[in-house]
Amino acid sequence: MHMIMNWLVVSDKNAFSYINTQLKNNVLDVIMPKITHLGGATITISSLLSILFFATSEVRMWAKEALISLAVSHLFVHIIKKIYGRKRPYMVLPNTRTFTNPLIDYSFPSGHTTSSFAIAVAFALHSIAFAIFLIPLAIIVGLSRMYLGLHYPTDVLFGGLLGSVTSITIYNIVTTFS
Repeated sequence: MHMIMNWLVVSDKNAFSYINTQLKNNVLDVIMPKITHLGGATITISSLLSILFFATSEVRMWAKEALISLAVSHLFVHIIKKIYGRKRPYMVLPNTRTFTNPLIDYSFPSGHTTSSFAIAVAFALHSIAFAIFLIPLAIIVGLSRMYLGLHYPTDVLFGGLLGSVTSITIYNIVTTFS
């Protein structure tokens, strides 16, 4: 078990280092700080509220499911961050590239990635068109978190899994009682 954990820690750091430093280029330096905000509270909540006010009734129901998934998944994010208390990569690893205003709360799991997947999967369960657009976007948000030096790959993977499982669970509950 100890060997597996060591391998996981080393692999996590190596993958993070590759994404954070080896993929560096001027185009991504401009795009990634903008993309990452798509998983933030302001964009996710305001987008879903806009859909609730302006979309068709069917899409409004999907937005309600996404809002519930977002809220439930973030309850878990905050609890896990407090329990696990993993420091962000830029705080631990030398030569980590960060951008303006790096976060100071805990790293595991990635809240932006959780949000992105909670919303993407909530809509993807109802529409292949949304799936084709939103799932890759959620993946890019997760990559942006590593590119910006804020999260390890395991933070992002677990965040994606948490957001996805929460949305699938909410979808199953809603369809069971509809």
